[in-house]
Amino acid sequence: MTSPYTVRAVVEEVTALGPFFAVQAHPPGTEPPGPWQPLSRPLLEARVTGVRDSLAAAGGQPPGAVETRVAASVAHLGLAARLVSPALAAAVLHGLVLASGLADLRWQPVIGGPGPLSLPGDAFTDGHADSPTGIADELSSRLLDGPLRELADAMAEFSVSRHILWGNTASAVNGAATMITSSRPELSARTRTLTSLLLERSPLREAGTTTPDGTFRRRSCCLIYRAAPDRNGALCGDCALSR
Repeated sequence: MTSPYTVRAVVEEVTALGPFFAVQAHPPGTEPPGPWQPLSRPLLEARVTGVRDSLAAAGGQPPGAVETRVAASVAHLGLAARLVSPALAAAVLHGLVLASGLADLRWQPVIGGPGPLSLPGDAFTDGHADSPTGIADELSSRLLDGPLRELADAMAEFSVSRHILWGNTASAVNGAATMITSSRPELSARTRTLTSLLLERSPLREAGTTTPDGTFRRRSCCLIYRAAPDRNGALCGDCALSR
């Protein structure tokens, strides 16, 4: 495990990459004061409802016009991005892997942007920094099969298919990599190598594909187009439905 001092330094460097990377740290085994909360079922329900209301308002529609599964998918994509972004950045910058489970993380119920995220001070562990393959293996077992799978399990209860949920996760990985390379161009090669290795691992292997020119395309859709009037909204750039 990294020392508390190292964790603070990592948090500062990761947070500097942008809003989706911003994290705080709380002492391991302690409960940070409100408004920090665990990602409970009530918190997820409130987030899905808030996202549905926001999507409906953007289209000038009543909340009931937006399907719950659409709002849940969009909410999941945002939460997955909040988990993936700092985790990938720590791996790229320092060869560290987020080893905490979903129950160890704390959130603030904010709608309309990246929700505040706090990690326990012992959240990161050494991911074999001398080997990108070793780091990708650790990320797969500790992150993909850890809090990201737990998050997918929780969001699947809102009638969102696993195919869509893992597509959201793969899209979040690619999006985080794009933001890292934009902010820190000198990290481009390392970021893309690690991202490619991670996207090759199950269940992300089945969730998307990367073309020879490096363009990522998911094999599913986050469904956000269905939130617009007549379910005729714009598609995301990496959507399987885009042509």
